[in-house]
Amino acid sequence: MSLLHHDARREPLAELLCFRGEFYASLTARSDALFELADAVLCGDGPVGSLAELSLVGEHRRGHGGLYAAVARGRINAGRLRRALAAVPLPRAADGRLVLAVDITCWLRPAAHTSPQRILCHTYGRGKDQHIPVPGWPYSIVCALEPGRSSWTAPLDALRLAPGDDTATITARQLRELVERLITAGQWQSGDPDILVIADAGYDAPRLAFLLQDLPVQVLARMRSDRVLRRAAPPRQPHTLGRPPRHGGEFVFGQPDTWGTPGTETITDTRLYGTALARSWDRLHPKLTHRSSWAAADGTLPIVEGTVIRLDIDHLPSGATPKPVWLWWSGTDATDADADRLWQAYLRRFDIEHTFRLFKQTLGWTTPKIRTPEAADRWTWLILAAYTQLRLARPLAADRRRPWEKPSPPDRLTPARVRRDFRHIRPQRPARPKHRNPLVPAPDDHRAKRTPGPHPATTCTHPKRVCVANGGTRSVLFSGVRR
Repeated sequence: MSLLHHDARREPLAELLCFRGEFYASLTARSDALFELADAVLCGDGPVGSLAELSLVGEHRRGHGGLYAAVARGRINAGRLRRALAAVPLPRAADGRLVLAVDITCWLRPAAHTSPQRILCHTYGRGKDQHIPVPGWPYSIVCALEPGRSSWTAPLDALRLAPGDDTATITARQLRELVERLITAGQWQSGDPDILVIADAGYDAPRLAFLLQDLPVQVLARMRSDRVLRRAAPPRQPHTLGRPPRHGGEFVFGQPDTWGTPGTETITDTRLYGTALARSWDRLHPKLTHRSSWAAADGTLPIVEGTVIRLDIDHLPSGATPKPVWLWWSGTDATDADADRLWQAYLRRFDIEHTFRLFKQTLGWTTPKIRTPEAADRWTWLILAAYTQLRLARPLAADRRRPWEKPSPPDRLTPARVRRDFRHIRPQRPARPKHRNPLVPAPDDHRAKRTPGPHPATTCTHPKRVCVANGGTRSVLFSGVRR
């Protein structure tokens, strides 16, 4: 190995060692078993099929009983692990901006009738536009996205939704705490571009922007094609009687005659989608009616203005007929460059689907039949920590491809291929931190050192139960010696 190559590997290896140390320190009960369980997930030969099979991996030095006990009764300091995830190097966009994607994925548990806090999760059936509600545990996961085409993301937080939780409120609180951790870790500083949060149509984008308006955050989300927004209120004419209007004319997504002249219009040639036409309209807002969640202390409803972007493409890679995509951005006065940057950033949101598929199909996130939601949270944090180690080991991994697979450049390895080589680059387990009280003498100070030779005899006076000839048992008091 050349000296230059050795120096290039030193920094990623140091980052991996640092994170493994923080991860081990965040395990407060049954730490060795949980840490070795995460290593077994990373060093397995194939997809994780069951928890019991992980006990057969060489990196896991315990039996299956200790493995199940660690998942059921171990403890993880989630706050410290969250801070460790926010401190690792994160991918950024071309302009240095952090791009975060938030989405909900479900751990389906239809047969766990005794498991508490399950919620009906909407899943796609085999038919067209068929949605089937299945009981399970939904998790809101936030990931940092990479700028180019990639199956890599950087998971930063996971939060299980409990019955009765409001999705917009819980997600806004989750994002607020995450942004504060990123600022504390130095990932965002004054003068940097605002953090871009991307969500799908299941989220209320104006409400997220309203709840996060005091943070350096911009919200970009898809809207359904049947939405109706309002323009800004026209200026009030002199000598006009009555209450001034708060909303302007309607902007109906399904009626082109209500759109008017777009503020920006760009045409881009793409390899996958052909010609992409992006048009934007400035200062559009929804007319709010849900007073229970929107009303302020004085009872007024806010006006949350933003920019609407419509994206039209020629074709899809699957051959299906493309549909227009409507996006809502919390910023205003968008330029042509902003419109192009935003719709391209939204397309990167689908990279989080690759992460969810890897969690479930390769790392075995939803494989264990866990009963309690607390154990499910514990296993979820192990999976996030394991994936983060894969991402940090990405520059160190070699391409251990199968004979039928095509070679891949080192910078284009997928998470599954990096996992094949993790066993060869895995650093050793961090040393256990010492928490000895300085006022208590060291073990050598108050314990006699054992001398070579036979074990000293001890007197045994407690009863023992022994078998008798007729198959029963009786208690016998032994007063002899035990060795």
